[in-house]
Amino acid sequence: MASTPEPEDGRELYALLHLSPDASDEEIRRAYRQYAQIYHPDKYQDPQMKEVATENFQRISDAYEILSDENKRQIYDIYGMEGLNSGLELGPKLTKPEEIKEQLERLRRRKEEEKLFAHARRNGSIIANFSVPQYLDGYGIMEGMGMSSEVELPVSKQNTVVVGGNLVVNGSEGTGAASTVLRHQLSSVSSIEFMATAGLRSVIGMQTSRQISPHSTATSGLAVSLRDGSINLSNAWTRQLSENAVGNIQLVLGNESSVSVGWQKKDEKGTATGEIKFGTNFVGATAHYVHRFSSKSQARVAGRVGSTALDFEIGGGRQISEFSTVRMMYNIGIQGVSWRFELHRAGQKLIIPVLLSTDLNALFVTSAFAIPSTLYFLLQTYVVKPYYLKREKQKTLEKMEGLSTQLTEARKAAKKAQILLEPVSNRKKNRQLENNGLVITKALYGNRKKIKESGEFNEIDDVASQVFDVTIPLNFLVTEAGQLKLHEGIKKSGIMGFYDPCPGDPKLLLVEYTFHGRKYKVMVDDYEALLIPQDIHQF
Repeated sequence: MASTPEPEDGRELYALLHLSPDASDEEIRRAYRQYAQIYHPDKYQDPQMKEVATENFQRISDAYEILSDENKRQIYDIYGMEGLNSGLELGPKLTKPEEIKEQLERLRRRKEEEKLFAHARRNGSIIANFSVPQYLDGYGIMEGMGMSSEVELPVSKQNTVVVGGNLVVNGSEGTGAASTVLRHQLSSVSSIEFMATAGLRSVIGMQTSRQISPHSTATSGLAVSLRDGSINLSNAWTRQLSENAVGNIQLVLGNESSVSVGWQKKDEKGTATGEIKFGTNFVGATAHYVHRFSSKSQARVAGRVGSTALDFEIGGGRQISEFSTVRMMYNIGIQGVSWRFELHRAGQKLIIPVLLSTDLNALFVTSAFAIPSTLYFLLQTYVVKPYYLKREKQKTLEKMEGLSTQLTEARKAAKKAQILLEPVSNRKKNRQLENNGLVITKALYGNRKKIKESGEFNEIDDVASQVFDVTIPLNFLVTEAGQLKLHEGIKKSGIMGFYDPCPGDPKLLLVEYTFHGRKYKVMVDDYEALLIPQDIHQF
């Protein structure tokens, strides 16, 4: 059976009622009655107090409804509130533990399948070729067009289906193809693919890949043409040369036999790639380097040389939104001088190559590079960069304001919950004082660093809502026998009268208390158990 996912809400309902995840039905009822006596709205006449009581009474009632129902509690323990809110139901007919577990396992598999189908990836591209020389000769400016699309659909954890197709039009001629790939993960280190293509080049084939060592991978493939029966064999070896460098060798045997050696190095600032390829009727080498100025802008330099190609390319790109990137490239080679514009958005690409001239005139070549480059840097410096800096600053401010508002509201709610706890908390505290028992004198919950500073310098301070005073709720939780226990594995911000003053940061709980006339102090992590009094806490 697959492992059970842990709930993501820190078992908040258990924290709210101050219960262990292993609590019995009687303990759940007792905890509910304790809080219901405090927060029942009928106890309060003041409208504001009644409103606070109603809100918190609803919270503990909802928690009791879930934890007191065996089926709902099992769903909550496995899936958290997400499982309950998504409509998972076990049904009234399931009473045996094994039946409930079986149904939960089916629900878990269903959720996994839904996640798999939600992760389908779609990729596509449109290429529109324009030619200025062709237009000047009296023909249309568009030289050709191509479209391709691909959908990658996981059908299970081990199997993925990829379906794609493409159409190409060049002048008055056109062609197209459709392809299907089934990818099966044999193990954590090996996979196999089956492929079929129909169109101008109808091919069937298969490819296997295996990790043969921690740093090496081998791939072998076989492809058979359905038009002439020709067979192509391919083998590739990839090896991790260093922490950020990879090398590969590929051998292809068939109508177009070749051998190639490649290399790639990637770090935070850039990526460099090179390849040398020898074939039966050609030889060539390619290299390119991408330099990242920031997480949103980059420059690219590339070159190709060989028996069939000779060109040089330079350009750059910038991310203009969360999912969109634009690029512009300048190319000079034996084909002539051209620009290429690209728009990438969420797996879709629009590529527009524009052939400017087939003549390599020095003045034209220089102008074709200098003019757009100058315009780009002017726009980048005086328009684009200031705009994005302003927008990022605005987004950061809005995010900070939103988080600050949420924390302020959560803190107010915790303060209100403490107001209703305070009378009972004070009565318990006074009884403990009369008996020389356990009294919480100071309790702080919040940012780990600030809590430690507060403990070292013996200061109490709610600085910028990073630390919160929880003395009242902890005195409320002290038992008649003079003990306080916080359960392991339960996030403390869920305790009634607490809140999370620093989401995402490590947190500590600092408790100073007196017992039998002596002073004690202890600090525990957010999910760590706490049992007091103990002699080791004395100072």
